[in-house]
Amino acid sequence: MSFDFIRKLPTPAEIKEQYPVPADVAEMKQKRDQEIADVFTGKSDKFLMIIGPCSADNEDAVIDYITRLAKVQEKVKDKILIIPRIYTNKPRTTGEGYKGMLHQPDPEKKPDMLQGLLAIRHLHIRSMKETGLTSADEMLYPDNYRYLSDILSYVAIGARSVEDQQHRLTASGMDVPCGMKNPTSGTLSVMMNSVVAAQMGHTFVYRGWEVKTTGNPLAHTILRGSQNKNGHTIPNYHYEDLMLLNDLYHEKNLANPAVIVDTNHSNSGKKYKEQIRIAKDVLHSCSCSSDIRKLVKGLMIESYIEEGSQKIGEHVYGKSITDPCIGWADTEKLLYDIADLL
Repeated sequence: MSFDFIRKLPTPAEIKEQYPVPADVAEMKQKRDQEIADVFTGKSDKFLMIIGPCSADNEDAVIDYITRLAKVQEKVKDKILIIPRIYTNKPRTTGEGYKGMLHQPDPEKKPDMLQGLLAIRHLHIRSMKETGLTSADEMLYPDNYRYLSDILSYVAIGARSVEDQQHRLTASGMDVPCGMKNPTSGTLSVMMNSVVAAQMGHTFVYRGWEVKTTGNPLAHTILRGSQNKNGHTIPNYHYEDLMLLNDLYHEKNLANPAVIVDTNHSNSGKKYKEQIRIAKDVLHSCSCSSDIRKLVKGLMIESYIEEGSQKIGEHVYGKSITDPCIGWADTEKLLYDIADLL
């Protein structure tokens, strides 16, 4: 057979019952979710910083990093809301390489999806309990969203998933903000159509059930740059790009026009240190146009304790094993600089 059915995994309900969110943490998350939602609806003018490692590969290092973020959050809380990236699913363009903690709780061992499901739920809950910050993750597999639906405060849909029907329909059933990235081609109509679909209600098949959703008014766009036919990167974070997106939102007449600018990937050409300059460039555009300031709700930045990246097995604590990230010293300074610029 083409498929080898290894074992039947527990349902999301079974996993949630076995590893529940403590009541006090659930209450804290509800308050955080409302704060974040208020940014997207325009009730709050705080700026979102969705920031953290390219992929979460080591629980203790991730918690260490987010603990540092929490201390900064307290100092900038009047202007910035920090949402840590705890990305436990890692898309791979060719299918090769580390696919994230969901697949491999230990990057040096074989895939184990059951242990991966338990590990990612434990990591997210531990982060909330120890830091008071609720997190973001990427929805790589729509069927797996329910394993974390009571934990996440923000969901991203990647450039290679944004045109997929199941991703769009699943996003329509979320009650937290869901960001749709532009595809690698850069075609903004694909991204905008995804937001239209996610903001609508749908009836469809999900996890073996016929389900009905009411639509997600907090679905929005993420600009992450693109590539041309020769593989050269084309940024789309500039003033003109943001004004174009603003016009597209008005043409579509969507609820809560909003964009998060991803400062890495094809916007930086994966030159991770460029994220610092790009972040400040976006804020400069915000200062030049009230329309842009209203549209741009925040930034997405890849950051970890140690800057750069390493290969699996090198064991440098707090250093990315996937895309390179800015280090903690630059991260801390950037967060304070952004607070000063707002």
